[in-house]
Amino acid sequence: MTLTCDIAEGFEIRQAVPRDYYKKHLEVLAQLTDVGIVSHKQYVNFVTFATLSQNTYVAVIEHLPSKKIIGSATLFVEKKLIHSCSSCGHIEDVVVDSTYRGKGLGKSLVHHLVGKARLLGCYKVILDCAEKNVKFYEKCGMKQKEKKMEVRFE
Repeated sequence: MTLTCDIAEGFEIRQAVPRDYYKKHLEVLAQLTDVGIVSHKQYVNFVTFATLSQNTYVAVIEHLPSKKIIGSATLFVEKKLIHSCSSCGHIEDVVVDSTYRGKGLGKSLVHHLVGKARLLGCYKVILDCAEKNVKFYEKCGMKQKEKKMEVRFE
């Protein structure tokens, strides 16, 4: 599957950096789920770790005129013994600010992470999503495969 990562003018997709804490990154994530309390220090430590890691990549979409983070998603790379010790990519926490939805930004974000996974040698990329989001991910070129099971710790 060939994916391109075009993005609308005035927006940029890039790796998250510590200063994104002040560009409202956590506020856009809060539109997806409960973020909890994340201090500046915790944010900087996480983003710095992700930047140095080969296994975690946090992508953001910045609206350049306002210098505000309006989208985010994370790619985790899992090393496997199967497929000749290859890797599998997991996309998590995909969100675009409600004000900016419908502009193709979410699709660009998913394509960006799929491309990153390919560059990192992943043999596939998977994600879990609510049933209501299946059509969106199909428009991104993904196919529904299997149902997942989980144990949630709360």
